[in-house]
Amino acid sequence: MARPVTLTRPPARPLPAPRAPVPLPRRPRATRGPELGLAVAAQLALLAVLRPGHAGLAVGVGYALASWAVLTRAFRGRRALGPADHVTLARVVLTGAAAALVAAHLAGAAHTAALVAVASAALVLDGVDGQVARRTGTASRLGARFDMETDAFLVLVLSVEVAWTAGAWVLAIGAMRYAFGAAAWAAPWLRADLRPSLARKGVAVVQGVVLVAAASGAVPYAGPLVAAALALLVWSFGRDVLWLCARRDRPVEAKRGRGTDGARRAGLLDPVAR
Repeated sequence: MARPVTLTRPPARPLPAPRAPVPLPRRPRATRGPELGLAVAAQLALLAVLRPGHAGLAVGVGYALASWAVLTRAFRGRRALGPADHVTLARVVLTGAAAALVAAHLAGAAHTAALVAVASAALVLDGVDGQVARRTGTASRLGARFDMETDAFLVLVLSVEVAWTAGAWVLAIGAMRYAFGAAAWAAPWLRADLRPSLARKGVAVVQGVVLVAAASGAVPYAGPLVAAALALLVWSFGRDVLWLCARRDRPVEAKRGRGTDGARRAGLLDPVAR
């Protein structure tokens, strides 16, 4: 007779202990707002030091508030500014001080030495932010546009200062960049990317240096010098417009969600070629 076989149940394995939930990485806190707020505070402090009078103070405060509003909108997609953006932001503050000093001069209170010092510092820093962006690997289209618009407004402010003594024709230097931007709204092909050009950069540097020299009053024959700078600027813009016009029918990459084929209306902060 076969012996009965007793089946034994294998011991149950202990259930693994529940794992503790892995905490999600915290998103970095936004520092963009405080940075722009500090820039406004620095602007007001610089105005207090320079004492540009009532007209200059009104222009300086208005500029600080307007730049804060524009930059808050422009950088709304970023939590913080990059290293190069901080340098450009310092130039924004210096440009606001230059605008206040020019307004003070138009109101009858000349601050020539202070204007030359502030504008010269802004021009020197213009060669720093690009290098910082390249060395830190933080170069971006928005940062380049930030740099470009700061340059353009400083040149406009300086052209107003020089036009006060040399004539209204000097305003063409400061207005040309904005005329190009206005034309780009009507002709989207002007917003296409331009090829890199050392000549374009050199002409831009010449405008700032010549205008500061003319504003100082220490350079003889400043009128012909400024006229030569204007001629160079007309040549530079004309060359780029002709280059863009010759390629207007070629497909181009969309920028920041908007194409340059005119399918959508241009936005205020969309990139422009120059």
